[in-house]
Formats: sequence, C-alpha cells, structure tokens
Amino acid sequence: MKVYNTQTRMKEELIPLTPGEIKLYACGPTVYDYFHIGNARMFVTFDTLRNYLEHKGYRVIMVQNFTDIDDKMISRAAEEGVTVARLAERFIEAYYEDARALGIKEATVHPKATEHMAEMIQLIEKLVAKGLAYPARGDVYFDTQAYKGAYGKLSGQNIEDLESGARVAAGENKKHPMDFALWKAQKPGEPAWESPWGLGRPGWHIECSAMSMKYLGETIDIHAGGQDLIFPHHENEMAQSEGATGKPFVRYWMHNGFLQIDNEKMAKSLGNFLTVRDIRKLCDPEAVRLFLLSAHYRSPLNFSREQIEQAKAALDRLYTARDHYLFLMDGARDGEPSPEEKALQEAAQAAVTKFDAAMEDDLNTADALGALFELVKRANIELKPGAPVETVQTVLSAFAAMAGVLGLVKPKDQTLDTGVEALLSEREDARKNRNWARSDEIRDELKERGYIVEDTKQGQKVRRV
Repeated sequence: MKVYNTQTRMKEELIPLTPGEIKLYACGPTVYDYFHIGNARMFVTFDTLRNYLEHKGYRVIMVQNFTDIDDKMISRAAEEGVTVARLAERFIEAYYEDARALGIKEATVHPKATEHMAEMIQLIEKLVAKGLAYPARGDVYFDTQAYKGAYGKLSGQNIEDLESGARVAAGENKKHPMDFALWKAQKPGEPAWESPWGLGRPGWHIECSAMSMKYLGETIDIHAGGQDLIFPHHENEMAQSEGATGKPFVRYWMHNGFLQIDNEKMAKSLGNFLTVRDIRKLCDPEAVRLFLLSAHYRSPLNFSREQIEQAKAALDRLYTARDHYLFLMDGARDGEPSPEEKALQEAAQAAVTKFDAAMEDDLNTADALGALFELVKRANIELKPGAPVETVQTVLSAFAAMAGVLGLVKPKDQTLDTGVEALLSEREDARKNRNWARSDEIRDELKERGYIVEDTKQGQKVRRV
C-alpha cells in the first residue's frame, strides 16, 4: 500500500515498524460541543483506513484522544454553569453516539487529557532538562530557537515566514513569537493541577505527544488528522516529541482535505455550521458516510442537500442489491455454473482486485466505491433466479467484503418485529384476491413501522428502512 506522506510531499510505500502491526494515532475532538461534519470527514476517513488495514491482516492499534481541558472547554462550562468535567462527560457520550451512527468503530484506546497529567509533566520536564523549554512565571514554553530539528519541516514553511506572522499575545512570557505553551499557569477560577511550575494545566499540543508515546511508543507508523491541524498543532507535536526523544516521531503523516457547505467555508458566522447531531435529524447518517467516502480523502469536498440525496439513492441501491443476492441465495441450485455464470464469478473476483488496488493507492475510496457499484450493475443484470449456489455466494462475498471495508450496508437483521410477518401474509392474500387497496394500506402501515416492501416476480421482499 502507498500513502501520501505530508512531510515528504509524496506517496510512499507503507512499511510498518513492526511487521504485521500498524500503530495509528488519530487526533480526536475537543469535547466542548457536538462534532461537526468537517470533523466527521476525518473520523470516517481514518476509520476506513483502519478497516482496510485490518481487512488485509494487520493488527491495528489505534489511539484517538479526547481533549477535555482547554480554553473552549473552560469558557463553555462557565457559560452553562457546570464543571469542565461534567461538560466533557456529556459531549464524550455524544461523540460515541454520533460516531456509532456514522459506523465509526471505537479506537483501541480513547485517552483523556485530564487523565494523563503525569505523562505530560514528565515530558515537559525532559524538554526543560534538555534546554528545549523554559519556565516563565508559572508557564512553560517550548524554545523554537533552541530546537535544531528544522521547525517548520512538516508544514513546509520557512521559519522566517512563520516569524513574520507570529505575535506575542498580552500576558504571554515568550522569549520568541514562535515559542508555544507546554504548560499554562492557573488563572482565577480555572481547573488546575499540581506541577513543578505551580498550579496550572497543559497546553494543547503536549497531550497528543504524551499519550501517543504512552500507548504506541516513541515512534509510530501513522499520525492522522485534518489539513487544518498540520500547522501549528502537528508541527508542534513533532518538534516537542523529536526534541524530547531524539527519534523520528511519525513515519507517515496523513491529512484529509477541507469540507465546504454549499461551496462556502463552514463557519458559525455564516450560519452554515453543521454538527453531525444536526445532520442526523435530516438524513440517514450511513448516507453521510457514503458521501464522505465519495471523493478522495485529500481532495476538497462540498456538502449540499443534493449531494446527500445522491448518496442516499446510492446507498439504497446497495441495500437493494444485497437483499436481492440474499433472496437469490434462498432459491439457489446445486450444480456447476454455466460459462456465463463462471464469467460473473470472475467479474466479482476482479471487482475485489480492483477495489484493493484503489485502496492500496493512497486510500482512494472514490475508485473503490466505483468497483463496488460496477459489480452491482453487472450482477443486477446477469444474476438470475435459480443461479447456482457457487455463483450467488461469490457475488455476495465480494459485495460484503468491499462494503464492509467501507463501513457500509449493515448486516441484515433477519428478525422481524412482532406482527410484521402476519401483515406480510395478509398483504400476500390481498394481492392474490386483487384487493389492491388493502395491499397498499398494509404497505403504508409497514413503511410507518420501518419496513419497505417490494413486489417482485419471486414474491414480496421486505427490508428495514
């Protein structure tokens, strides 16, 4: 597999540090609010990367943090009159709920910043001891001038250019405008922890370095995040981590592109700020996942109602195809496939090969989806009732493998709610007796209960909405 490495600006073969194992760190949310559709793109992208790597046989150790203490957390908690801890608890639970709706699996570890103060303090102490950080009136700053590791190498920015745009805010005690906070002295009313420099709390960047090192080691395979995190967050992570250990921090940096809303940058000031919680009220979150995977992860992506409607229609096609294959499996025959059926089996296997090739090429989910829909199109034409078990199973297995990696098409729930089978039986009798009005009434009643009924030459087919 080749992935685009932000640091080298090129695609590189993914060679893990430990054969058969991938250590992946993906930046998680700051839990002061529901996460938005731009965050969702990152979470879905790297959940899919994990799925694919596991599909190929790798053991993936994935760490995704929760930032549960920072300026935004403190401000929101004060507005609501609750503790920062209570605010964090609420939005962490909301994260899990919204992530599950998008088909995002939990990481191997979801560490919280507030539960890793000892690790952060130890890392800061190491930087101070090496002359790469300095205390200043209860704050501690990373010394970018003392760091000899080419600050700016991840973002590709020249240090002089960075300096020209940097400013020292009021109340900061930096030696240099580019220096960044590792520890912040307590302000009145703020939560604080004991440290060698007095009561305070960590800066934003230090938490990811400390937690990555604790759970994955000093050098990891992949660090993932949105394009907006390249500078300063990931740049600072790299500087402080490599400054402390003298080792490469990350082998492959992966960043997804920006997402716009109706061709405009998403912003609360523009009134187009969409959280996943908002979107779940408007449309099927699984269709949102398909939409987010419909473009290459590094490309810009535009969110609109029309795009989501198209994604919903595409998702319906996938469910219809899956249910059709399962229906054909019930009536499949034993025996050898015909030459045409063998050709369809070969096409199904070729679709998986094409799918893998797309995913191996820097996680090209757009082309991978194309391979899945090509199979669906051909199978819809060529897979007939009474086809041999071998042919139906080959198509179904190829479909399930591709859809599963993409996190699409949930496993079929074979159980029907109480009374549904009786209604289906009554509807079948109504149709036999040409009582079309009653047939339509039952269909509408089933729809209200969450079921879609389709009439085919082979009889009624029912699926959950």
